[in-house]
Amino acid sequence: MKKYASEDIRNVALISHGGAGKTSLTEALLYTSGTTNRLGKIESGNTTTDYAPDEIKKQVTINTSLAPLEWSGVKINLLDTPGYFDFIGDVLGALRVADSVIAVVCAASGVEVGTEKVWGYADDFNLPRLVVINKLERENADFDGTLEQLRTKFGPSVAPLQMPVGQEADFKGVIDLLQQKALIFSEDGMEMTEQEMPGDLISQAQEQREMLVEAIAEADDELLEKYLEGEELSDDEINKGLREGVLNGKIIPVLCCAATRNFGSQPLLDLIKLYLPNPLDREEIKGYKPGTEEEVTRKLRPDEPLSAFVFKTMADPYVGRINYFRVYSGTVKPDSPVYNSTQDISERFGQVFSMRGKNQIPLEEVVTGDIACVAKLQKTVTGDTLSDKENPVQFPDLQFPEPVISFSVEPKTKGDEDKVGSGLSRFLEEDPTFRMERNVETKETIISGMGELHLDIIVSRLAQKFGVDVDLSTPKVPYKETIKGQTRVEGKHKKQSGGRGQFGHVYIEMEPSEQDQGLVFENKIFGGAVPKQYVPAVEKGIQEAMEEGVVAGYPVVDVFVRLVDGSYHTVDSSEMAFKVAGAQAFRKGMEQADAVLLEPIMDVEVIVPEEFMGDIMGDLNSKRGKIQGMEPEGDQQKIKAQVPMAEMFKYSIDLRSMTQGRGFFTAKFSHYEEVPQNVAEQIIEEAKAEKEEEE
Repeated sequence: MKKYASEDIRNVALISHGGAGKTSLTEALLYTSGTTNRLGKIESGNTTTDYAPDEIKKQVTINTSLAPLEWSGVKINLLDTPGYFDFIGDVLGALRVADSVIAVVCAASGVEVGTEKVWGYADDFNLPRLVVINKLERENADFDGTLEQLRTKFGPSVAPLQMPVGQEADFKGVIDLLQQKALIFSEDGMEMTEQEMPGDLISQAQEQREMLVEAIAEADDELLEKYLEGEELSDDEINKGLREGVLNGKIIPVLCCAATRNFGSQPLLDLIKLYLPNPLDREEIKGYKPGTEEEVTRKLRPDEPLSAFVFKTMADPYVGRINYFRVYSGTVKPDSPVYNSTQDISERFGQVFSMRGKNQIPLEEVVTGDIACVAKLQKTVTGDTLSDKENPVQFPDLQFPEPVISFSVEPKTKGDEDKVGSGLSRFLEEDPTFRMERNVETKETIISGMGELHLDIIVSRLAQKFGVDVDLSTPKVPYKETIKGQTRVEGKHKKQSGGRGQFGHVYIEMEPSEQDQGLVFENKIFGGAVPKQYVPAVEKGIQEAMEEGVVAGYPVVDVFVRLVDGSYHTVDSSEMAFKVAGAQAFRKGMEQADAVLLEPIMDVEVIVPEEFMGDIMGDLNSKRGKIQGMEPEGDQQKIKAQVPMAEMFKYSIDLRSMTQGRGFFTAKFSHYEEVPQNVAEQIIEEAKAEKEEEE
């Protein structure tokens, strides 16, 4: 691949709902540009960007793939992103470094929920965009209906540049509304024949062109004045106005295609070159001086000090870690030192290369605005800034949504625990939306992610890359126990079996303490009834007894214990004897002081369109939730509630089902609360059964 100047680069992220055809469109653009010599098919498992075994098997995009191509003097870095929300982390990384977005919409399905979600993220990043209505060859394809949906959901700035010639199986070309000509595609889509517009489409084409010209005029004050005065806009004015309108987000052009037939690729590539931004169209980028809040501005120019951002990391068991990065200023060359300003460490680049799917393309340098990869950096990960050490800058980290579903993970083969741990640790490096933790209380390894499919893929890759199979199960709830009443109890440990015996004798008083206090222990012994040297042993015995309560064997919390009396034997008393006596007294006290089971309660916030509020509130109530309040959140509603953790493990699945994927939620631990009697009885029975099974 030849060298390209910054102004001749286009960084374009393809976004959509799953199944709209991003990968097929990427394949068509690669083929049309001559980058590949065949048109790969999803069904055949031979596309350039969906190359991982699990992507081929499930026929869905799981990772963002880079696919550079050359077209008419420009280099276009396509970023083919996943369409399922389970893999939103890769989408956000791509949007962070892209200069523009192509939203792909299926002509048969229309604007789906995934498109709405990623459109919102593109808004957050303030990215210019265009829309491709794909699959126009499909049965039930409806260009006009889809265009109307787009304009209803995303506003009048959505304006058609093309309209289709032929419907469904007869789709054969497009009308270029700017030139008012029909472009008819050859069978393989590689050639276009320019023709006059079909007579039955002239009236509609003129209406659509008027809509487009009006949108172009409204994007520029001078053009609008001329347009309102009834003057014709020249071709140069229309083209200039269109590009400016696209760059500032005032115009979102709509194009037509049938990616699997390669219809529409050439006009799209031309439009990317002519109207989408190059890296220098953005004047500057803001960061801050590492370790401070002092703002630093970098001009996006090759003669500025180096600054680059790592937006994706892949863990390859053979190559090691591969970092994908975008250069914002300066130039990167192979075998050169670089400063990781996020971690305050020096790294050294070896070879730099681009990736086309899984294939490496060596590069002599990476200029401002280009996207590339480097292998075997020691510690650099997603979200890190690379810069010049003498002129450091740190860009804001990527903000990822919190995981919504968790499972306990256990190896199928005993002894594979270390392999599981090391394998999952590698995935933590490459996937910021994946979490792993060891729950000390339940003695489980918990993995968390953005959905069932997300964790299913993690488990699949664990087997593929690291040769270890695991089972997933619903995590145990970390229940606790406490007391509600007060009591005074005796604990006596007396044993005589020849020689020196054992003797420890205590009286303790027990009552509830404040929440989150654990054990509050007070020594109220007067007159040496229990010698001072044995008091710590009593406390230790109580602490150990608290590890397993009397209700269902869960840890005990929030208990106030006073050591008030006791007795000792000058020969037979020992620390061990008093430790046992303390534990005995505590267990007896638990049985007498109205011991209860506690469960963790989560603060939950659910954000949904208003039409789903009734269903969501009813469902939360059925999960023993307590609604705390409601408030508007943009054009949606936020419901605040407190819900037991036990009811939340599969909530992401329920919420997607109830809201057609439009709702999302966050949950964080709030406090512990007493379990209702009817629920507690079931938990106690299950705990007893589990203990009997272990024995």
